[in-house]
Amino acid sequence: MLSSNGRKAALCCFVFTLATAVLRTASADDAAPATPATPATEAPPSPPVAEAPVDVPPPASKPAPPPYSIPWQLRAAAATNAVRLDTAFAGYENAAPPSGPYTKSGGFTVASILNASVKIPGTGAKWAGLAPLVRVAVVNDSPPTGSGGFVFVNPIVGANYAVDLGSGLRAAFFLGGSVPIGGGGDALPAKSGAADARNAGIYARSAMDNSLFAVNDFAVIPGVDLAYVGGGVTVQAEATLFQLFRVRNDDVQKEATKTNFTTGLHVGYFLAAPLSIGAELRYQRWLNAPIAVDQNKPNTSVDTLTVALGPRFHIPLGGGAYARPGVAYAMGLNQVMSASAMNYHIVQVDIPVIF
Repeated sequence: MLSSNGRKAALCCFVFTLATAVLRTASADDAAPATPATPATEAPPSPPVAEAPVDVPPPASKPAPPPYSIPWQLRAAAATNAVRLDTAFAGYENAAPPSGPYTKSGGFTVASILNASVKIPGTGAKWAGLAPLVRVAVVNDSPPTGSGGFVFVNPIVGANYAVDLGSGLRAAFFLGGSVPIGGGGDALPAKSGAADARNAGIYARSAMDNSLFAVNDFAVIPGVDLAYVGGGVTVQAEATLFQLFRVRNDDVQKEATKTNFTTGLHVGYFLAAPLSIGAELRYQRWLNAPIAVDQNKPNTSVDTLTVALGPRFHIPLGGGAYARPGVAYAMGLNQVMSASAMNYHIVQVDIPVIF
């Protein structure tokens, strides 16, 4: 049994030993670096992966309209801002033999038409819509006999309204009238070079523009065109009626009214983007004929059938404008224009500029 002093000594030794152990443990904890614990469920971060560039397609542009083959003497089935200079150079022979031994001699006619049209904004997209137009024409003729002459004939004013029918089909409706101010209507053809010239202009234009040369008449001219345009091909049909009313020079022109009808078929094909070729078959007939035609006077005919063929070029001019110059050869197939009569051979030089 320990005495009181012994028990105190033992307690002091126990306290000293416990304090020494606590101090050693704290010193060891301070010396060890602290390492943050990583949750077992959290994966280490992955290195960044470069994303592949994504190509963004450009905005889709509207497809270009299919190319349209402009006819030679039919109206264009379109409403556009355009200026067109169309000239026919026609060689022919005198149909009736002159007095004495039979010999044929040739004549030459130049008939030139300037056309201008302006599309009214907001009346249609692209080529469709309403386009007022005006046509003015002059003729110069050098006949086989006589002095020939030069004449300004009737202007034409009107409007063309074109519509898109879908599936490559388009239609155009025309209404116009002639202005009876042309020359050569106040004298008999035998006494006037101007009268001879205006009569010669009829056949130089394949008898498709008779109201231009009926200078004593006011003409009402309705017409319609139907065309298919697609795959580089154009097929177009046309019909036009001319109702003419005499308004002056009744001492020279005996008939008070005349009625004329024309129709035609145009087929065009694009051989390449800048080049097309077009063929045309045209027919004209008097439904209510002039007196001279009814009497079978020389160099007259109740109807005419002509054909034309030639290339046309398509040249961009910049700023949305382009030129479509072309040249065609035409000839008569029947009646007074055929090889058995006046033997017409025509070269048409056509220069349209579209804005």
